[in-house]
Parts: sequence; C-alpha cells; structure tokens
Amino acid sequence: MADVRQATYDLLRAHELTTIFGNPGSNELPFLAGMPDDFLYVLGLHEGAVLAMADGYAQARGGPAFVNLHAAAGTGNAMGSLTNSVYSHSPLIITAGQQVRSTIGQEVMLANVEAPTLPKPLVKWSSEPACAQDVPRTISHAIHIANLPAKGPVYVSVPYDDWEQEAPVETRHLVERTTAPANSLTADQLGVLVEALAGAQHPVLVLGPEVDAERANDEAVRLADALCAPVWIAPSPARCPFPTRHRSFRGVLPAAVQGVTDALAGHDLILVIGAPVFRYHQFAPGEYLPEGARLIQLTSDPGEAARAPMGDAYVTGMRDSLTRLADAVPGRGATLPPLEGIPPARTSPDGLHPEQLFALVRETAPGDVVYVKESTSTTGAFWSQMDLSRPNSYYFPASGGLGWGLPAAVGAQLALPDRRVVGLIGDGSANYGITALWTAARYDIPVIIVILKNGTYGALRWFARILDACKAPGLDVPGIDFAAIASGYGVTATSVRTSTDFVAAFEEALADYRPAVIEVETTVTEP
Repeated sequence: MADVRQATYDLLRAHELTTIFGNPGSNELPFLAGMPDDFLYVLGLHEGAVLAMADGYAQARGGPAFVNLHAAAGTGNAMGSLTNSVYSHSPLIITAGQQVRSTIGQEVMLANVEAPTLPKPLVKWSSEPACAQDVPRTISHAIHIANLPAKGPVYVSVPYDDWEQEAPVETRHLVERTTAPANSLTADQLGVLVEALAGAQHPVLVLGPEVDAERANDEAVRLADALCAPVWIAPSPARCPFPTRHRSFRGVLPAAVQGVTDALAGHDLILVIGAPVFRYHQFAPGEYLPEGARLIQLTSDPGEAARAPMGDAYVTGMRDSLTRLADAVPGRGATLPPLEGIPPARTSPDGLHPEQLFALVRETAPGDVVYVKESTSTTGAFWSQMDLSRPNSYYFPASGGLGWGLPAAVGAQLALPDRRVVGLIGDGSANYGITALWTAARYDIPVIIVILKNGTYGALRWFARILDACKAPGLDVPGIDFAAIASGYGVTATSVRTSTDFVAAFEEALADYRPAVIEVETTVTEP
C-alpha cells in the first residue's frame, strides 16, 4: 500500500497541482523529501511573497495553486498577502507543516496550536485531519471546496509524522472524484432579467473581476452592444472585465457611496455582474442609488449577495448568465458614439509623469501583454492611458494590501509563458515583496518589473489631505536604490529618468526574455 505522502502526491497530480510554492521549515521536510520528479518546487524567500506568487499564478492560469508554508510562523508571514486572495476569489490550497501529533498539546517548539483557527476568518475552510489516515481525504476536500463557488483559499495543517503512515485502501477513490458547480439561472429568473432589461429606458452595466476570471469578456461586450448600454467597471477593480476602448466603456467607478451614485445618475436599471455591491473605500456617505433606479446583482458569492445594502441578487455563474442574457435581450437598434481617442499624456519637468510612463508602456509593449499593477497613487493615470482589450490582461491587489503585486507578477509570468507580464509597482509597494526577484532569477522567469520611484507613499499623501492628517509621520521612503537591490538578487536592472532612456531599457528587456527591473523616477500624483 502507498503511504500518506505518495497518496497525496497522486491526488495533487490528478488535479494538475504539480507546481508547489513554498518556503520550507523542519515540519515540511518529510513531505517535500518524497517529491516526485514531475513536480516543480518554486522557492520564495518570504512566505508573503510565496503566497502572492501562488495567487498570481492561480489567477493567470485560471485554476488552483498549491502552497506549502512553515507552521504558524510561515502562515502568519503569509496572511498579509492572503487578504488579497480572499477578495480575488483565488483558489489556493494552502498547507502547513505541524509538529508530531503526540507533542502538539505540550506546545513544543514549532507546534501550531489550534492550527485551523490561525488563518480564520480569511480562509474559506480550514482543517487539521483527525488522524494520519484522513490526510488524503482532507486535502481532497480542500481542493474541491477551494474550486467550488465562490472560489477562495483554504488551509490544511498536517503533522509531519503523518506522511510515512500507511494510506487507507479507500484513498484510491479520491483521485477519480470530480465536483462541478451547476448553478445557473432558471428559465423564470432569466425571463425576469430579460424583461427588466428590455423595459428599462436607460440601463447601465457595472462589471466586476468575476467576468474576467470566467473569461466572459466577449459575452459582456455582446450584452452591452445589444442593450446599447454604457459600461462601468466596479470600484477598486482587481481585474479588467471589459475592453477599455470600446464605445460603451465609461471608466472605473469611484470607491465611495456618493461617487457611485453621482456616476450612475440618470439610469433606471443598474445591472452589476461579477462584483460586490459595492466595495467602497473613501468614506463619502450619501444615497446608495440614484433616484428611481433599480439595482440587480449577479454574483457567484452568496456572501456578496447577502451583505449588499440594496438591490436584488442572483447567485449564479457569470459566463453562463452573460451568454444567455446576450442571446435573449432584444436589440435596441442603435449604437453609442465612438469614444474619443486616448488623451495626451501629461508630462513633468521633475521626472516622468505616470501618465507619460504608461503611454510609453502602452506604445512599446506587445499587444497581448499582461499588467500586474500595484502603484495605488497612479490609478487614474493608468486607466486614462491604457488600451486593455484582451481577457486575463490586468491584475491589481483585491484588498488593497501592499506587497502582493511584485511577487504576483512573477507567479503570473510563470503561469503564462507565452505572454509577457509587466509589473507596474510603486516604490512603497516594492519593498514588501522584493524577495520575489530572487525567485524570478533562480527560475529564469522573464517578468519585467517597472518600479515607479517617487520617494513617498503617494496614495497616503492624498488620504492625508482628505483626512486632514498631513502631519502624520512615515509617509516618505527616500534613498532606496532598487537597481542595486535587484542586481544583488541576480536580476538585470537599470535606473532611468527620461522617456528615451525608459523606452530603450524596456525594449531591451522585452527582447532579452530574462527577468528585468527598470527603476523609473516619477512625479508624485494622486489616485
């Protein structure tokens, strides 16, 4: 009979989870020592970067990722990045090593006391198997629940003396199991939605990250065209669900109650697809909806549906719903006027203006480029200059926590070897996940990291003004040489100040097909 270790690897292989992201400790060695040759272990130097790399990998590949952390300490280090995985619905199967079963109660060194409670409430499900023979079934449970709607991270703690125990005979059934969601709008529900859309005088679509996650972007375009309706992206988008140069596109909604209401004024039906209603940030209270407007939400997440403060909600799949709605709604026999061209990028004498930088990136990058962005003070500049037309082309930290972007770009590039991934990372953000550069160099992952260096936490400076807290300490991060740091990790790096130098460095990085860092001195802007 197989032991628990072999049975677990067989299970992971059956689910195409042969890439393991981790940073090992003593508790994890007995599991890793038996790793088959067809598995790849991706080492990160800090667990926060490990989890973010796995998250970027999972989102980019459109499937789960397997993570192996070190007991309580490693889990704690990863939890900052885990906040992003929760709100991006990333199906991460997170495992952690545990001390020998008979010693946990003594709280010996590296015992993970009450291990299943540690990552809560962030994870979707958490467990420590009651006995060694239940380890394979528990990991199977974790894989399935992570992938069922609403997708999300799960956590399993495994005592390290379990791996060498004999697996039960019935474990063989686990590798053959499948689970699949069957949630779909009923005919009556579809009829209600079609009637509501057909009867609306001025409908508007608000699209969220689930549309892009389900690769339903083209169906969203068909629905917008049929309705001749404007399209907004829901506040603080973690992905881009709609082509930004399409005639229906209106931009990204502000993350404030009154801002959303003002932007949607004049519409009598607001259809929100694949997003919460709504993820506000800046406290700007007001009416939740414009006068006379009705809101309907489609989401795969029962929690998002239940906690919304207004509107009607349907818990369903985005791709299926969009396809059926686009097929069923009557066309309006009209089209919206085309958008005006991309506005000229602003410039500055004090380093590159972010708008100018993003314009240069857009003009130089290949058409199928993937952006992973974590420069929160340049959000407006980015959306004003970018032309995003393909699914699976944009990622942003879903919870707003820093340190996700740089390692997530490394993970996304690992998942998408046929597309180039460009990380657009603020200097404040870069410091949190900088160790991921070592992983990029070690595994020759050709990600390009552009670090926007302005010497300050730009978004915080904006909030300091909004909150009348300009005298708060700790807003500046001057004097960091990212090119030198990157070189120390083994990554080709350069620092530039002018548009000419940036384009030359960017073109060289694109042609070289190795990991690269370009540090760009930029001016301070507001979100």
